[in-house]
Amino acid sequence: MAKKRTLVGLDIGTTKVCTVVGEVDEDGDVHVVGVGSAPSRGMRKGVVVDLDSTTRAIEEAVDRAERMAGVKIQSVYVAVSGEHIGSANSRGVVAVSRGDREIGEGDVNRCIEAARIAALPSQEREIVHLLPRNFIVDGQDGVRNPVGMYGNRLEVETHIVTGTSTVLANLLKCVQRANLEVEELVLEPLASGEAVLTPADRELGVVLADIGGGTTSLGIYLGGGLCYTAILPVGGHHVTSDIAVGLRTPMAEAEKLKLRHGAAMASVAAEGELIEVVNIGDRQPRILPRRILCEIIEPRAREIMDLIRNQLRLVRAQFRVGSSSPVMAAGVVLTGGTALLPGLDELAAGHLEMPARVGQPDHVSGVVDAIGSPIYSTAVGLVLHGARAHTKSRVARASNGVGMFGRLRIWLGDLFGGG
Repeated sequence: MAKKRTLVGLDIGTTKVCTVVGEVDEDGDVHVVGVGSAPSRGMRKGVVVDLDSTTRAIEEAVDRAERMAGVKIQSVYVAVSGEHIGSANSRGVVAVSRGDREIGEGDVNRCIEAARIAALPSQEREIVHLLPRNFIVDGQDGVRNPVGMYGNRLEVETHIVTGTSTVLANLLKCVQRANLEVEELVLEPLASGEAVLTPADRELGVVLADIGGGTTSLGIYLGGGLCYTAILPVGGHHVTSDIAVGLRTPMAEAEKLKLRHGAAMASVAAEGELIEVVNIGDRQPRILPRRILCEIIEPRAREIMDLIRNQLRLVRAQFRVGSSSPVMAAGVVLTGGTALLPGLDELAAGHLEMPARVGQPDHVSGVVDAIGSPIYSTAVGLVLHGARAHTKSRVARASNGVGMFGRLRIWLGDLFGGG
């Protein structure tokens, strides 16, 4: 019997740190055996602002996952987000080298390297991902794997994700100070997509919005692969802050109100529903209509949808598709902790004029009750990402241009999002 491999996902967010432990069998199936979370106090909008606090939060979340799984965690896949993340699409072109014009893996690697060089970031930035989306052989596009085909000219369209070197280094330092090795940094919407999207979603075209505490990570998949990435500077923590100011209540109480009684639309609150609001200071709690709370939340929820809609306009212009095009026929999938707000999917459907649903972790077995919430989408997706990478038969590696990692990992399996 083949030994199962243990993989761990570590999602270091603005409000909480989540750790998920999964066992991967020889077929690549993931069985979740442990989960742990802890409040995050050293992050702001996806960026480390306090090394000590972030390290302690990581240690606490990892310790809880270890106790549940009964294993010692040594290495982790780490999610990366924040406004410092940038992305671009790049194209590489090479001539097929063999005399008989059969395309080999060397040609594919040279083509991807050409795309990387064409979009080489500045010295202040590091490549996080280089994702091949589409190969073109002698003008014929839509080729998923050109190895073994015949042709004279090979092209590749790639999606390149970069981050600020110092910001990434601070994140890595916190993980390493917690005595953990980093297997790979993984873009948050790429990881979440592994957990909540299906191959059909990616093929039809889908908008993935991971609404976390400090940011909203947006990933748009067209034709099977990730083609557009944006990190928006608004998340659930801003909703909590609005509640605290609007109802003059402490932040901790505002968070409880959001989770227990909040909704993305005021119309969700029934007539006559009342809530108890704790005051700042020693005064007696107030009794207020629930609708007042929802009226505070709704403008911020609409702001998030406005920001997403603006990004969709850029995508449609970049890829020359009309607003009525079925290119994103799978609609929008909302995940992350803020996606739990009742009515948010309905608000998104109306505001973005496309189908909307809330996505929660799927494609795994094990303690699914413990991770069956959008809060754990990224952490579960990190394990799935690692499992798929380990089961791929071909992994292309390049040795230049990746700074602190010493190598650039290019997973040909990322072409069409796996699944």
